[in-house]
Amino acid sequence: MAKRTAIIDIGSNSARLVVFERSSRFGFRLICEQKSKVRIGEGAYSKAGFLQPIGIKRAFFALNAFTRTIQKYSANSTICVATSALRDAPNAKEFISLIKDKLGIKIKVIDGKQEALYGGIAIANLLPFKDGISIDIGGGSSDLTLMRNGKIIDTFSLNIGTVRIKELFFDCNRPIDDAKDYIKQELAKLPSTFINDLAIGIGGTARALGDAIMKKSEYPLDKLHGFMYDIAAHQEYLDNITHSSAIGLKHFQLKKDRYDTIREGALIFLEIAAHIKAKTVMTSGVGVREGVFLTKFLKNNNYTFPKETNPSIQSILDRFDSNHSYKTLQIKKQIAKGLLNIFSEHFEFKQGGYENELLSALTLSDIGKNLTIYKANRHSFYIALQELNYGFTHEQMIFIATLLRAGKSAKIKKTLRKKYGSLLPRKKTLHWYSFIYTLTLMLSEHSHNAKITFIYNNQTLTITSDKPLYLIKEAIKEINKPASFAIIVKDTLHIPPQIFEL
Repeated sequence: MAKRTAIIDIGSNSARLVVFERSSRFGFRLICEQKSKVRIGEGAYSKAGFLQPIGIKRAFFALNAFTRTIQKYSANSTICVATSALRDAPNAKEFISLIKDKLGIKIKVIDGKQEALYGGIAIANLLPFKDGISIDIGGGSSDLTLMRNGKIIDTFSLNIGTVRIKELFFDCNRPIDDAKDYIKQELAKLPSTFINDLAIGIGGTARALGDAIMKKSEYPLDKLHGFMYDIAAHQEYLDNITHSSAIGLKHFQLKKDRYDTIREGALIFLEIAAHIKAKTVMTSGVGVREGVFLTKFLKNNNYTFPKETNPSIQSILDRFDSNHSYKTLQIKKQIAKGLLNIFSEHFEFKQGGYENELLSALTLSDIGKNLTIYKANRHSFYIALQELNYGFTHEQMIFIATLLRAGKSAKIKKTLRKKYGSLLPRKKTLHWYSFIYTLTLMLSEHSHNAKITFIYNNQTLTITSDKPLYLIKEAIKEINKPASFAIIVKDTLHIPPQIFEL
C-alpha cells in the first residue's frame, strides 16, 4: 500500500480531504485534513435531484484546491468517493466526467449500504465497543450499521438527511411534525433487528451535538472521539435545538459552521435513536474516510487489526520510540504480572480490571525520552493524552497517560486527580498501579535480563535476582508505597573483601 494515501469524501453538505501516512505494518496517522462546505446537493431535492450550477461550481473549486494539497503532501494514491447527492442526481455522470477531465480525479459513487459498511469498518477497528448501531447522518441520507461482538451484521440506508429535511420542510416553514412524520415513514423500512442500547454517532451532526454536550457538561477531557453521554440526561437540550430559531442556536454552545443544518440533524438523530431504542451515545471521530482507508490498509488482514495490536500505540511507538524492543517489553510485562499476582493475594485492590492499561503504559513508557530524558515522564503524559485515540475508552486513555506521568516516587499529582477525577479510578487503586508501574520500570531498567522472583511474607516483599541489583536498592527507597510493608532485594553480588584493600 502507498505510504501516503489521500481520501476525498464528497457528501451532500461537505467535501472533505484527508491524508493518511503509513508508518509500519499496522501503524498510521492522519497528517492532513481539509473541509469545504460545498453543499453540492443544494436545491437538488426540490428539483427532482438534479445538481444545480451553484453546487457544481463550489464542488469544482473545492476539488481543485484538494488536488493542490494532495500534490503538496506527495500522496502516492488518491481515492475519491461520493455519496447520496450524486447517487440521487440524474446529471451525476456529467459532473463526474467534468471532474475527471478537468482535474484528473476519478469519483466513485457508493450506495448507502457501502457507505454504512465503510463507517462500520472504521468504528469496529477504532472504537472500544462490542455491540451497537452506528448512525451516520449526511446531507441526503442516514446510514446505519448493526454491530454485534465487534462484527458488522447488517447495514441500511434511509433517505433522510439534513439538507433533504431542510429543503423539504424547514426552508418552507412547514410544521416540525410534518418532518417527523416523513422521518418515521422512512424508519418504518428499517429491519426490526436494528435495536440496541448503544448508538454510535458518526459524521458532522453527531460530532457537533457531542461537542456541545461536552462543553455544556464541562467534561474534563478535550477529546471528542469516544465521548459518551446518556440520551435521557440531555433529551430536553437536544429537543430544544430542533425547536430553536436560527438566531436562537447561539445559546446552545454549538459551532457556528453547523447552524445551517443542526436543527434538522438533531431531529433526525433523536428520531432514529428513539426508533432503535438507544439509551447511550458514543461519539465517533472516524467514519467513511477512515473506513475507505482501512479497507485498503487492512485488506490482507480481513479488514481487522490483529487482536494484540492497537493502532494508536503502534503509531506512537513508530514515531516516538525508535529503541522499542520486543524482548525488553516482554520482560516488563512479566515483572508487572508477577507483582500484580503477589500484591493481589495480600492486599485488596482491583487486579484484573486495569491490567490492560498497566501493560499499555509499560509499552509506551519510553516515548518521552525521544524528546529528552529530562522530565521524560511529563512528555510521555502529553504525547499519550494527544495521540492515544483509538481502541480505548476515555477512562482507559487518561489512566494510561496518568501512569506515564508517575515519576520515580510513584506519586500522582493532585492537579491530575482534581482535573480528571471523574474519569480515574479511586485514589487507592491508582496508587497501587502507579507503584507497580514504577517498580516494574526500575527493575527492568537495572536488572539487565536477570531472572527475578517475588515472595511476600511477614509484611515484606523479597525481590530475588540471579544478577546484581545494586542501583535498585537505592532507587526503591524513593518509591511511595500504597501500603505498609518492607522491600528487601537479594541478589548475587559477591565481591571478595580484598578487592577494596589498598
